[in-house]
Amino acid sequence: EDHMNDQDSSSASLSYRDAGVDIDAGNRLVDAIKPIARATKRPGCVDGLGGFGALFELPLDRYRQPLLVSGTDGVGTKLKLAIELQRHETIGIDLVAMCVNDLLVQGAEPLFFLDYYATAKLDIDTARAVIAGIGEGCQQAGAALIGGETAEMPGLYSEGDYDLAGFCVGIVERDRVIDGSQVAVGDTLLAIASSGPHSNGYSLIRKVLECSQADLSSHYCHHNGQPSTTTLADDLLAPTRIYSQALLPLLDAVPVHALAHITGGGLLENLPRVLPETVTAKIKRWPLPDIFSWLQTAGQIEEREMWRTFNCGIGMVLCLPEEHCEMALNMLATAGEKAWKLGTIQARTADQEAVSIA
Repeated sequence: EDHMNDQDSSSASLSYRDAGVDIDAGNRLVDAIKPIARATKRPGCVDGLGGFGALFELPLDRYRQPLLVSGTDGVGTKLKLAIELQRHETIGIDLVAMCVNDLLVQGAEPLFFLDYYATAKLDIDTARAVIAGIGEGCQQAGAALIGGETAEMPGLYSEGDYDLAGFCVGIVERDRVIDGSQVAVGDTLLAIASSGPHSNGYSLIRKVLECSQADLSSHYCHHNGQPSTTTLADDLLAPTRIYSQALLPLLDAVPVHALAHITGGGLLENLPRVLPETVTAKIKRWPLPDIFSWLQTAGQIEEREMWRTFNCGIGMVLCLPEEHCEMALNMLATAGEKAWKLGTIQARTADQEAVSIA
């Protein structure tokens, strides 16, 4: 009993800050990111940041039978590279892209986005840089950044680490949902170029970097032996391409039968998800962009492992009738996308795989 009394008299009053959580820093961050959110405003936005929930008015004047499409994702271990290199400005674009591109493949227009940022100890400069990237991604996507959550969790994350997750909602007319059911034998597949590995395969990338002891600040050798003009860090942290501005007008102009976002699992796993089981995708080989050639050589990675881990230079695949290909390619080029004919849809026999690359 005496021991307990001694404890009571000597102990100071504890605060949340003593436990490692700084409420004031959180409030300062909210103030710092309000302009970022304001810059993403679009029709439908109702309120500013700060409420318990975020409000958004559906554009019912433009839709007869609207369906909401939602998606959530993170950035994965690409975050570890960004943290290691202290380059936080574009990782938020990756976060938005991974969610938005998944909505686009169903024909949906992105409406709004919310983010979740969790860390051991809130560093306002780092958090603001990350969220500025999220804002930039939302502007590219045409989505409003209408809310989010910042969490300080000492003991759960290592010092300097943070984690990101995102959530996006889009809208599509019921009779214009792209679901792959229209895919027909004779359709053509178009590829739209990626900006690099996007946000997939980074556990393997980090293993390649570790085993090769590559210098991230170095100019690596291209497959033709020429040195790159960019560094490994530049090419591995290049933000994921967001395809809203190129694809939404295209979907109004030509009949797209299927769209596949090429993420983890590569072409071999993502393309079959949007194709009927009665068809096979016959794909013509394409030249690997230099960053993928470097990864394959430095990691001695087998070709099939490359195809099922990385996008290998292709961020999106479109399936459409051959007669609309020229118009689609012209529209994509005008929108600033590099695109090309990738292959064709053929009838599938019992012994064939859903995708074959030759």
